[in-house]
Amino acid sequence: MQARILKWIIPFVALGIGIIGFMGINAVAKNDDDSSAVDTRPIVEVEALQAQDHQVLINSYGEVTPLEQTMLSVQVSGEIEYWHPKFVTGGVVGKGDVLLRIEKDNYQAAVLQAEASLSSAQAKLIEEQALADVAADEAKRFPNKKHTDLFLRKPQLMSAKAAVKSAKAALKRAQRDLDNCEVVAPFNALIVSREVGLGQFVSTGSPVAQLNNIEQAEIVIPIAGFDSIFLPEQVSGLKATLTQRGVNGFTREAVIHRDLGIVDQQTRMSSLVVRVEDPYGLTSNAPAIKFGTYVQVQFQGKTLRQIYRLPQELVNNQTVWLLNEEAELEPRPVQVIREEGTYYLVGEGLSNNDKVVVTLPEYPQRGMAVKVAGSEDADGDSDNVGKL
Repeated sequence: MQARILKWIIPFVALGIGIIGFMGINAVAKNDDDSSAVDTRPIVEVEALQAQDHQVLINSYGEVTPLEQTMLSVQVSGEIEYWHPKFVTGGVVGKGDVLLRIEKDNYQAAVLQAEASLSSAQAKLIEEQALADVAADEAKRFPNKKHTDLFLRKPQLMSAKAAVKSAKAALKRAQRDLDNCEVVAPFNALIVSREVGLGQFVSTGSPVAQLNNIEQAEIVIPIAGFDSIFLPEQVSGLKATLTQRGVNGFTREAVIHRDLGIVDQQTRMSSLVVRVEDPYGLTSNAPAIKFGTYVQVQFQGKTLRQIYRLPQELVNNQTVWLLNEEAELEPRPVQVIREEGTYYLVGEGLSNNDKVVVTLPEYPQRGMAVKVAGSEDADGDSDNVGKL
């Protein structure tokens, strides 16, 4: 009898225990779900914006060229009897150095002959002056007698004076020809080419060498239209920096000398001329810049007032993503006024203390809720917003 009762009671007890266990497990599961709820908002980093004045840096490129290129010629004829050891292609000579000398014998003789002619003319003038004095004295003794200019030897005296002047001019020409037997460098120069050799006979006007002035060099740099609007009103005298990258790179200081004053009809660009002193570093320790070198030229343009300088990766299609007061993403159209290196200069569309998002989610959307890295929502710390 007792066994039959247990047979009926045990299943109900087991069923009750199962129901109670199920309810307990379900309650625990609900508590776990409630406690493990995950915040799926993406984490972003933001920086507060602050407008500032910015001076535009203008870049261009150009080729270094000599200030002067001269084809040197001789002014007398004769045989070349000497030339300077550095008077060779690629040689560097100083201002006033004698590059070559033409045989002087004939020109020295011409000077002696001119000096003799001058002495003779001066002697003749002294003689005529004495005769004129005698004639004037005689005219005083006979005041009532008519005396002509010929009697007073005025024409003879004038002719003698003219002969002296002519002799002096001839001596000056002879001395000039003698001096021109030595061909000197008109400036510190690089010898580009030499056209004559020792013992060669040259005629007056014959070209002997091509020289490049190395006292100064010039670089003509084009200025594009988008850069020209940022040029200062007065460009002459602005300091510039010349740079060349690479193993043999260098940096040199220069000055903008002038504006060429024209706009190229094909490229629609204007041009500036930059001048650099002592390009070959002869009088200083500055690195040499050879003619023909292609260099980068940088100089400062206008100062832009109260603009924002943003990395290019933060601006997409003239739009910047900001974080609004509700911690939501907000796209903001902006006006990019200039690209400078890896940055954009933004003039309109932003305000001070706007929070620009520097690390966007993969697919940003307007109104997307986010949390800021470093905030209490993200890791329990206080807000940590940088400045841009």
